[in-house]
Amino acid sequence: MHNAGDEVIYVGKARDLKKRVSSYFQKTTLAPRTGLMVSQIARIETTVTRTEAEALLLENNLIKALAPRYNVLFRDDKSYPYIMLSGHQFPRLGLFRGTPDKKNQYFGPFPNAGAVRESIQLLQKVFRLRTCENSVFSNRTRPCLLYQIKRCTGPCVGLIGEDAYRNDVKEAAQFLEGKEQQVLERLEAAMQLAADELRYEEAKVFRDQIMALRTIQERQFVSGESGLDADVVACVEEDGVVCVNLVMIRGGRHLGDKSFFPKNAEECDAATALEAFLAQHYIGRSVPPLIIVSEKPGDDMMEALLAEQSKHKVVISANPIGERRMWLKMATENAKIAISQRLSQQSTQEARLLALLQALDLPEGTRRIECFDISHTMGEATVASCVVYDNFSMQKGEYRRYNITGITPGDDYAAMRDALTRRYRKIAAGEGSVPDLVLIDGGKGQLTVAEEVMAEVGLNEVGLIGVAKGAARIAGEEQLIFPGREKALQLAKDHIGLHLIQQIRDEAHRFAITGHRARRGKARLHSSLEDIGGVGAKRRQKLLARFGGFRGVQEASVDELAKVEGISQTLAEKIYQELH
Repeated sequence: MHNAGDEVIYVGKARDLKKRVSSYFQKTTLAPRTGLMVSQIARIETTVTRTEAEALLLENNLIKALAPRYNVLFRDDKSYPYIMLSGHQFPRLGLFRGTPDKKNQYFGPFPNAGAVRESIQLLQKVFRLRTCENSVFSNRTRPCLLYQIKRCTGPCVGLIGEDAYRNDVKEAAQFLEGKEQQVLERLEAAMQLAADELRYEEAKVFRDQIMALRTIQERQFVSGESGLDADVVACVEEDGVVCVNLVMIRGGRHLGDKSFFPKNAEECDAATALEAFLAQHYIGRSVPPLIIVSEKPGDDMMEALLAEQSKHKVVISANPIGERRMWLKMATENAKIAISQRLSQQSTQEARLLALLQALDLPEGTRRIECFDISHTMGEATVASCVVYDNFSMQKGEYRRYNITGITPGDDYAAMRDALTRRYRKIAAGEGSVPDLVLIDGGKGQLTVAEEVMAEVGLNEVGLIGVAKGAARIAGEEQLIFPGREKALQLAKDHIGLHLIQQIRDEAHRFAITGHRARRGKARLHSSLEDIGGVGAKRRQKLLARFGGFRGVQEASVDELAKVEGISQTLAEKIYQELH
């Protein structure tokens, strides 16, 4: 469905197209949101597919690509993380994102990277597998700190044989597959044997492994259904907020949960939101054989489509019994807690914004705030950041960075002018939303520049405030500078409106300095190696691979550099001199 501006405002599918479309124009009791959508329809475009499954797939792809304002939209997490055991001679334990292949072993997916890292840390305590990259592993001459603190067995320098290391990898894989009891029984037998033979130090190592594994069991164990892979999806609507909670269970263990808050979900019931989640979340992604849901999806083709995609039977169960019902109850409670936390956070943010508007005498309609900051090191690699606060939260998808070039190094005024001009020239031309208020991290000079830019692009109605750090540069003593006012305003340290300004300003600073450091590091790496005469792309790659990174190259001696293929003694001396 398109509006008068030819913007797609809704995408849907139907077995009977005439019946579905007619329903929008014949009903007199349409929901207000649906009625508003219908009033904007200028034309309807249709596509015929061969099967209902194809229609579902096409609908999902169009919703993701076009993000229509009247479709329920879930954030598309590009890929969930896995634990990976590489196919190397001495396999590496690590975090993986992307499409799994046959070269390595993968376990998961996990709901977030934090769950993967925590599991890897616990597994390191037990099985002591390496986590270093292959380039580092193949060039070590002595064991690293992880060996010293008993988190690795030192395969890089031959401190463990290949067979013994492979056995550790096998046991780690079995544990990740849910066969933890078998692993525990073998470790207990090995501990007892070592103790009987008076090898007490070795027995102590086995004892510590057993204790660590039982700790993991206590954290992750869900039910007696060992080896079961399932997702539990609960959708709850409370106080106008819709939340979907996803619990991942792999090998009978709870790997964690994640809450999703869809966009465009006003007046949306739980069943509609859950159906949208299933389509948008699982299409094009690995699917477990069992999905337990709080509402049966209205589209009975979902199971068939997911089964066809995953090449195995998929069951969507809306009436679980026994322990599975308890899993669903747990996911439902998680969704309710997430809604409560979101409402509490939103209430706090609303109070902060209201207090700020009152303290600064700003218009009641002020909602969208943008903030700019400049970051550089002695004029090097200058980066400007723009962060956006809207709808009572930071909108990270709308953040922007601007690499500043062509100015005198260290000229913050010129950098601010460049960033503001690039940002608001486009917005004035209709590319983006006009902010209600712009915060400038700086004093009167930067604020004057902002005034001039806004006048040049024709956005004089946008509010401007300079946020200066104050003489002592202490948090809580910020000076708020307004155009046309001689005297700055200083709010009390405990003023919640000031806390909102600090939150937005600090986020702009973080975003700017992160971009600056990345740009500076890239520039320094380039100048340090690529600009050395005689060191091209191939030699640079060999140097970095041989020493495990730029720092390793810096720390290498002339003789060590000369051992790298293609690096002569003369070139090695030249590289050493350039880097020191």
